[in-house]
Amino acid sequence: MGLVLFRKLNISFLAEELDNPAWIRVSFTSDRSLCVTSSNSRLFLSLIHVDRPPIVPSLTTSYAHGTSSMSLLGDTVGGALLKSVERWPDKEALVFLEDGVRKTFAEFLKDVDQAAAGLLALGLRKGDRLGMWGPNTYEWVLFQFATAKAGIILVSVNPAYQLQEVEFALRKVGCKAVVCPTEFRTQKYCDMLRKICPEIESSTPGAIKSARLPELRSVIVLDSRQPGMFHFEDVMQAASSQFTQQLQELQKKISFDEPINIQFTSGTTGAPKGATLSHHNIINNACFVGRRMGYDWRLNTRICLPVPLYHCFGSVGGGIIMAVYGCTLVFPSAGYNGKSNLAALESERCTFIYGTPTMYVDMLAQPDLAKYDLSSLEGGEKNMQKNSPVTFLASPLDNMERKCETVGYIMEHLEAKIVDPTTGEVLPLGMKGEIMVRGYCVMLEYWGDPCKTSECITKDGWYKTGDIGSMDAYSYLKIDGRSKDMIIRGGENVYPAEIEQFLHTHPKVKEAQVVGVEDVRMGEEVCACIKLVDGQESSPEEIKAFCKGQISHFKIPRYVLFVTDYPVTITGKVTRTSDRIKADPELETPALLWF
Repeated sequence: MGLVLFRKLNISFLAEELDNPAWIRVSFTSDRSLCVTSSNSRLFLSLIHVDRPPIVPSLTTSYAHGTSSMSLLGDTVGGALLKSVERWPDKEALVFLEDGVRKTFAEFLKDVDQAAAGLLALGLRKGDRLGMWGPNTYEWVLFQFATAKAGIILVSVNPAYQLQEVEFALRKVGCKAVVCPTEFRTQKYCDMLRKICPEIESSTPGAIKSARLPELRSVIVLDSRQPGMFHFEDVMQAASSQFTQQLQELQKKISFDEPINIQFTSGTTGAPKGATLSHHNIINNACFVGRRMGYDWRLNTRICLPVPLYHCFGSVGGGIIMAVYGCTLVFPSAGYNGKSNLAALESERCTFIYGTPTMYVDMLAQPDLAKYDLSSLEGGEKNMQKNSPVTFLASPLDNMERKCETVGYIMEHLEAKIVDPTTGEVLPLGMKGEIMVRGYCVMLEYWGDPCKTSECITKDGWYKTGDIGSMDAYSYLKIDGRSKDMIIRGGENVYPAEIEQFLHTHPKVKEAQVVGVEDVRMGEEVCACIKLVDGQESSPEEIKAFCKGQISHFKIPRYVLFVTDYPVTITGKVTRTSDRIKADPELETPALLWF
């Protein structure tokens, strides 16, 4: 392959070696997509302009590079917030309805600077890790930005973590401080910390010396005072002029390439790993996600945010987008509540709402849905993902088919390719393979785990997502499952998600999960674990008959099991652990070890 470079147009593409090319013509279409023709060559085009949804099929292989008229941002989180404060000082930034908290951008920045200086006064320094453990409260967002300004790395701790999980997370990244409420619902945060670190009870606040968490020095409690712990007000009151000045001087030393946040994976493939994100990761992700959603031109955007802040969806898609675009974030409640969401949409005249599919289903199923005035809503967004996190996203301008069947088109300034999982070769358009991405979306590392980092990030900077998908000529992506979930039956690659999607069309099937079962002859066989609609009955024979003639014979489940529940991780993801299902060749049915 030869590389043809047109420097004046700032474009590049690959072409086959040409024996004596007569001519190559380069032009732009009406939507600014690249159009290249040649008299005697086949060109492999990768650039696609994505300021608007692509309308010309520009790609010739499953490799896309999104271009844009807008440059990458070089801001830190603190710098981005300051720009919005200067532009909209009196505009509402945050609304927490359950706690009655309302803050303008100017008020929020004042609190952020005070909290950041207070953290420095408590002895935390640039590069230290602070764990944030709790539900959606004002203090969560406050410490998200305060740590960013102080150069401290925020560790997002799942509020549902139990003893073993939180101990692992805090020890893995060496948290020097933890911020949490005393309790929330059934979670007794302070009690759990005392069980892990009994030394807290007899310690002076800020001087904890724990055998099990050797780097932990401080616990900051948000509500009632506790022995051996700082109170939130102690942090705010510690912000003397000395540390305020220190904070200002620190702003010159913070680089946008430095780590700012650690997000733990769900642990579906072993112990949770700490995905480490930089200012550059999350600022540019928020910038271009917001731009695609139209936040750069929509007036008075008010986002209803019921999704958890410990996840990138809430903290980046919510908090950082607020800082970049000056949007207003409305939090209906500390924990998810469908009725509270609907009430917030009506009372706060929200224009957007974020949520998972489960949340949307729940809200639509509310018996009094019709009584709420939801006329202010312009759109919504569903679950984003670990690369901080969005590499493909739909546009509000996309047609319904693309919104429903794809995850959108390539983001600005990012690269993506679909490769053969075995050879690593880029596949033709429309073929299924592993999705790999490169650019500002990719995390810095898995904290303290160079081996795991090198397994998923290549020397060239490509992140191996482990997802299986296919790309069209416009760069729209379809997700077909996880590569680790792929079943190899007699040499045929079988993707569980494809079979699950088909099984969901059966009127009696409420939910389906497909896994591989070891088989001496075929290597693996397909096993469908099905939850039926309440009150319905079925049989394996009925399910197999439904599949016959509709999907390929090798995709029809050899085994069909009817279950009442699925094993899940701490984040609610179904665990597809095929080694937990063992086939019994005599009984012709697998035995489940989890149900």
